[in-house]
Amino acid sequence: MKDSEQTKTWYSSLAGAHTSEQRKTWYSSVADAYNRVRPRYPQELINCAVELAQLPSEARILELGCGPGIATVPFAQLGFSMVCLEPSQESCQLARLNCAQYPNVEILNTTFEEWELEAERFNAVLAATSFHWIPPEIATSKSAAALKERGSLILLWNTAPQPAYEVYAELREIYQTWAPAISGYEEIATQEENLKRQSQVIIDSGLFEGFVWEQLLCEVTYSIDDYLALLSTLSPYIRLDRQQRDSLFAGLRKALDRHCGSSVQTSYLSVLQIAQKI
Repeated sequence: MKDSEQTKTWYSSLAGAHTSEQRKTWYSSVADAYNRVRPRYPQELINCAVELAQLPSEARILELGCGPGIATVPFAQLGFSMVCLEPSQESCQLARLNCAQYPNVEILNTTFEEWELEAERFNAVLAATSFHWIPPEIATSKSAAALKERGSLILLWNTAPQPAYEVYAELREIYQTWAPAISGYEEIATQEENLKRQSQVIIDSGLFEGFVWEQLLCEVTYSIDDYLALLSTLSPYIRLDRQQRDSLFAGLRKALDRHCGSSVQTSYLSVLQIAQKI
């Protein structure tokens, strides 16, 4: 199966398991934690995106699924005008607070699918760890339609920060006991392969060219409380029922206290994918 077909199959399975309304509010219950502990995008990749997209100072950017504005803020700080779409009302409120000092940023509580197309109005379409939540055909075709001639599709991705394998080895039994469906650890090569499948959808659409991939391996240190808060914002943990999640987190907390002390060192892959509208 081609990578792009695997991505479409993944989205079909997501859509089949969750209603449209559930997908809209997927992160609503953890919006505060998401805003506080999700890793940020390195300024180096932000600058690289601006350079590769050749964005003029007066550029207009459409952002898809902005969440609480984690990627919005660094682009807004550069002075760009932005229209940001976010289906979760709770995340929308946080994004508006985080972007309150940027009058050229508009946050709309809607999905990309429901948003009324402003054809050929944007220099760039931006999606930060959100493109996979949109039906692949809509994600590519509507993005291309919203872009001006030679405009750019900018995708940023942060993989889930995870501890060193030696630490995970101490947590494996807890996962197997309370949440055997969650691996708790993923090789960098696997993360890269997952992101490659996403990029293939763009390439196979025939709507974009000049695809570029840049990546950085980043590190972030969390307190144990913040690390567990981070886990609570990840989809595999959101899917758990509350009692199962509480039991899992209680076990993880004890093991982390024992093996890591007061903090957990993690690493994550931060990736920029960019292509130009044909």
